[in-house]
Amino acid sequence: MSSEAGGSKPGDDTTRRDSFSNKSDDSQTAADFLRDQELLEADAREALPYSIETCTKILGPLRQNVFACLTCNPAPDTPTDPSWVPAGMCYACSVSCHGEHTLVEIFQKRNFTCDCGTSRIPATAPCTLRTNAQTNTRGNVHSEEPDANNKYNQNFRNRFCGCECDYDPFEQKGTMFQCLGLGTQETGGCGEDWYHPGCLVGKGPKWYEEMESAKEKKKNPEGLSTIAEENDDSVIAGAEDEPPMPPGFPDEDAFEGFICYKCVESNPWIKQYAGTAGFLSPVFLDASKSIADTESEGGKKRKADDADEEHATKRVKSEPPHDNAPSTAKSEGADAAKDTLGCKLVNLPDGPSGHFSLFFKDTFREKFCHCRDCYRKLNNYPQLLEEEEVYEPPMSDDGQSEHGGSTNGSGSLLERGESALRNVDRVRAIEGVMAYNHLKEQLKPFFQQFANSGQAIGAEDIKAYFAKLRGDEEGIKQAGAAAAGGGGDGEDGDRRREQGGY
Repeated sequence: MSSEAGGSKPGDDTTRRDSFSNKSDDSQTAADFLRDQELLEADAREALPYSIETCTKILGPLRQNVFACLTCNPAPDTPTDPSWVPAGMCYACSVSCHGEHTLVEIFQKRNFTCDCGTSRIPATAPCTLRTNAQTNTRGNVHSEEPDANNKYNQNFRNRFCGCECDYDPFEQKGTMFQCLGLGTQETGGCGEDWYHPGCLVGKGPKWYEEMESAKEKKKNPEGLSTIAEENDDSVIAGAEDEPPMPPGFPDEDAFEGFICYKCVESNPWIKQYAGTAGFLSPVFLDASKSIADTESEGGKKRKADDADEEHATKRVKSEPPHDNAPSTAKSEGADAAKDTLGCKLVNLPDGPSGHFSLFFKDTFREKFCHCRDCYRKLNNYPQLLEEEEVYEPPMSDDGQSEHGGSTNGSGSLLERGESALRNVDRVRAIEGVMAYNHLKEQLKPFFQQFANSGQAIGAEDIKAYFAKLRGDEEGIKQAGAAAAGGGGDGEDGDRRREQGGY
């Protein structure tokens, strides 16, 4: 080493090490490194708490969390590209088989079967969790027949909402809401799409930015800028990342879920429930639609409903008693009359005109009419009749996989090393352990001096020490200088140290 590089003498190992350690931006002690690793693993267990050992394809169609892989199925340049093949995968496959890929978290989809290991995903990215039928071994499953009943929408190419925006979780602000979903894109529905509140009221996804920019500078009557106080509403609002809900959008505590304007338009019979018991007033896509008019319509509906119920009660009381003699014709006529009288929609005016979303409360299912005709419509959408059961994978056992963290991209460094050691030939494993022990003895004195002093190890310190072990020219010079200085630290001329007594 020349004198210009740090100004230290070739044999001054301490000065050289201090210089490199101070210059290393990424230096840290072994204790710090292990602590950071434990924190990272704890964060990973919190973010991915479920077991990743079993693919859900064997369970058939489920309402489950679904992911799309943009690495295996890149989004097309045009939405109508016929060559694009959408695909989705379960939670376990998203981690174990596609953990190092670019994923889109779509959240829950109903009646979905995992596509991992099927012809919808390239054979170069096989399922590592299922058993290969040809080899009867775990993994390398590909090109299987996918479930023909799976339904896909724009979410599988990372497009969301009516504004068809690409979703970026690092840039997205605010809350998006998922439609209950009445039908697929092919039938005019949305396929359980996610929506910005601003887009549901016709103001767009970033309506609040215009409002914030208008409030950004507050001027006094003389035109001078003012400084907001710490408790000023503008300061508090600016400190929060969550933008407010747009005008016309219901309070979040007032509804359980909603049906988007696309699904409402594809099922116009449901419009009549807007503003009735169990449902909120319609939220129009046209922001200029009068909310007051909507509330007035809702009031008329409720009054008409009450009046019809009262009229029906009076009519029943005034009817004379029927003859007890059985009659088939009378029975059929009575059933038809009962069916007509019992239909709630008959007593309601037509639904509001225009495109709107229908928000509902947690009791909305029991408010639907269940007459013969209405039940046929409801039966097409079981989610309107009863709450759906959502599949959740079993919880992971303290974040550990039964294969010692051998899944793709998972497990700590220690787990992955142990897993690799278990999967190699026994002779090679023994040779590897012997080589490891030999290297450990070589490195032990090097790390010990840092441990005793509490000094951080820099990358250059490690490079320099391994240069000495390899016998590089600079390392040989330093070893010779150390030997000329006495070498009283227990090392001899061939850079060996006496082993400890174990």
